[in-house]
Amino acid sequence: LENFGPWLTGRRAGMLQSTGSQRIKLPTSAGSLKKQESSRKTSISALLTMPKPLSVWITINFWKEHIHIAVYKINNRDLQYGTGSSILYLVIIVMVPPSSMDVTVGESIVLPCQVTHDHSLNIIFTWSFNGRLIDFDRDGDHFERVGGQDSAGDLMIRNIQLKHAGKYVCMVQTSVDRLSAAADLIVRGPPGPPEAVTIDEITDTTAQLSWRPGPDNHSPITMYVIQARTPFSVGWQAVNTVPELIDGKTFTATVVGLNPWVEYEFRTVAANVIGIGEPSRPSEKRRTEEALPEVTPANVSGGGGSKSELVITWETVPEELQNGRGFGYVVAFRPYGKMVWMLTVLASADASRYVFRNESVRPFSPFEVKVGVFNNKGEGPFSPTTVVYSAEEEPTKPPASIFARSLSATDIEVFWATPMEKNRGRIQGYEVKYWRHDDKEENARKIRTIGNQTSTKITNLKGSALYHLAVKAYNSAGTGPSSATVNVTTRKPPPSQPPGNIIWNSSDSKIILNWDQVKALDNESEVKGYKVLYRWSRQSSTSVIETNKTSVELSLPFDEDYIIEIKPFSDGGDGSSSEQIRIPKISNAYARGAGPSTSNACTLSAISTIMISLTARSSL
Repeated sequence: LENFGPWLTGRRAGMLQSTGSQRIKLPTSAGSLKKQESSRKTSISALLTMPKPLSVWITINFWKEHIHIAVYKINNRDLQYGTGSSILYLVIIVMVPPSSMDVTVGESIVLPCQVTHDHSLNIIFTWSFNGRLIDFDRDGDHFERVGGQDSAGDLMIRNIQLKHAGKYVCMVQTSVDRLSAAADLIVRGPPGPPEAVTIDEITDTTAQLSWRPGPDNHSPITMYVIQARTPFSVGWQAVNTVPELIDGKTFTATVVGLNPWVEYEFRTVAANVIGIGEPSRPSEKRRTEEALPEVTPANVSGGGGSKSELVITWETVPEELQNGRGFGYVVAFRPYGKMVWMLTVLASADASRYVFRNESVRPFSPFEVKVGVFNNKGEGPFSPTTVVYSAEEEPTKPPASIFARSLSATDIEVFWATPMEKNRGRIQGYEVKYWRHDDKEENARKIRTIGNQTSTKITNLKGSALYHLAVKAYNSAGTGPSSATVNVTTRKPPPSQPPGNIIWNSSDSKIILNWDQVKALDNESEVKGYKVLYRWSRQSSTSVIETNKTSVELSLPFDEDYIIEIKPFSDGGDGSSSEQIRIPKISNAYARGAGPSTSNACTLSAISTIMISLTARSSL
């Protein structure tokens, strides 16, 4: 026993003495109990292949600790070396087993399992859950062994779910025997799904439901919520019930506010202090009873159409709000200020337009209009009354004083005046028709103006071409008579040749540009001047100046690179532009350069220039 003195001293030894247990007697052996120091070391190492004990395990429980004691007989043939006779050896293992725990879904815990033992013993920990050995590789998402030393085999369970409730057993195996201890894990979570949801009774707007509670998962159910689904809903929706709040001890309720003649199915969801559980299986599908329609068409309006027509339109009532079979519309209308309504029945749930034709209908006359609903149960309400105008008559008079002028080779502008005589039809705008002389009139293009606008610009035309134009007034009924046709010829195209032989010279914060004169071809507009476009190389906005000379002087700072291009302009528009010229930042007082088509050795001639400062720039 002297080898195990440290195990029985202190608190554990005191507890042993306080139990009043009988002194443990060791079985007598044929050999001497006296051991030599060398043979004691030998016997300890021999525990790895120790035979079964001479006596059964003795277990003594102190609070949460289990003390296991065994006595072994070791013969010299069981030793790897040594010459002593058979000896007795006492083994004591103190185990701290796991404790039963009560946890909530989503928590993480550690189940302890620790032993105190002779360090010559090899200790192996294993865990089982509900009789199945835990595979830490396969179940590593939730289970992990922690402890970090050979005397601790604690089990960590992460993100606990309801499925983790049950019995956990820690097994400690040594070379001489094995021990085990169990702990129960109770997992509290949201309730399970209720069962057997049944529709006991159904009317046009209510449904009486009943159900059985599902498992509460160790936390009492505090309330139920009822959800419904129809062919027209987006998923499951919570519904109003009586009672409004269904407590955890109530297993029946009345759903209210349902739509008549709609197929419903219901489900129930339970909740407790931990959370909301999974929903029940859906009930059977049942259709509510029919009822009179209550919802009227929306956005009743109309207008337009042909002469002597009254056009009435509306948005159809959705199927889930029709309340029964045989759904249709009743269209009521009367001239504004009259007493008697005219009625038309449309026996179609999809109808959304009605046209009343009669020669007595005056153009653009106001009518009071409303649309009602009905089904097999009877008639429902009418929509609010609104005012709709009958079809207009086309304008009866053409625009007057048509005039057109050419702006460039591609653009012309057209002017006209409103009709001299009063039109019977309201004018909403004007339609301009134009076509080239070489084309057919039936292939003419058209553009429309809105309101009282009496001029417009036509673009993207061909240069030096004769065009014919005519103008009509229009409204919702159509177009009126055409004006007289006018002719206009677009101007000659602008010069196609860009400026050439561009030379630049810088001196005293000035840039002087010179270029060759551009001569227009016979079929091109004469050059009226030139546009010089310039900008800093790091900017996108461009400044422009115009000149009728072939040179220009710019007062610009030399701390930036400049991009410059030049193009002619004429009555036909802007001509072709030169290639871009980059003038680099100047560090010395004098520099010169040229465009791609000229030599840098060219000498600047003293010709007339135009000077402009940066402060006088105008942006494109």
